[in-house]
Amino acid sequence: MTHILAVDDDNEVLETVGRVLRHEDYEVSLASSAAQAVVQLEKRLPDLMILDVIMPEVDGVTLCRQLRRDTRYITLPILFLTAKGGTEDIVTGLDAGADDYVVKPFELAELRARITALLRRGKRDRTTENVLQLNDLRLDSDTYQVSVDENSVQLTSTEYRLLRYLMEHPNQALSPGHLLQAVWEYPPNTGDPDLVRAHVRNLRAKIEKGARRKYIRTIHGVGYMIST
Repeated sequence: MTHILAVDDDNEVLETVGRVLRHEDYEVSLASSAAQAVVQLEKRLPDLMILDVIMPEVDGVTLCRQLRRDTRYITLPILFLTAKGGTEDIVTGLDAGADDYVVKPFELAELRARITALLRRGKRDRTTENVLQLNDLRLDSDTYQVSVDENSVQLTSTEYRLLRYLMEHPNQALSPGHLLQAVWEYPPNTGDPDLVRAHVRNLRAKIEKGARRKYIRTIHGVGYMIST
């Protein structure tokens, strides 16, 4: 059974999320703080983590950053559930390593849809061919690592999917809207382009730092492209 860990210091929200997920036949663990979440993670690695941003002591963004520095949790799908819906707040969360976000107050149908999409993408990742190579970029689907100029860097699951899609479509200018449908599996004309921009920025920081060349090109007014 798919296991989801939900973390929120608001007990009413936490119980609502738990009740909805159990109704969808997920196994659910609940934590009301970052410390409790870490204890739960040590006991068992979930298939997905739903994480509140605003929490006392250690907030969700700080916890997310801590988890992404640990190889055990680098590919754990993390969905932020946040009342901070401003563009800068959302980008901060994505830069910390979150895969997606839902803004409070939220529709339960939207939360269910985002969870389903994240879990579905994770299953699809495990069925792809092991290695994809484009020029001097080598992407390993077993380890979620990309090798650049003989150096390897670790990607989150969303960074991996985004880079893989760009590598599978070289020399094509892909708009944020197209990528939201293809990588995040959002319906047409939904989703926030900042989601794409933040992950592209994070990818560039990882694969182009100290590299001999730039890999992901910005096509102004259109989107992004990896060129051969």
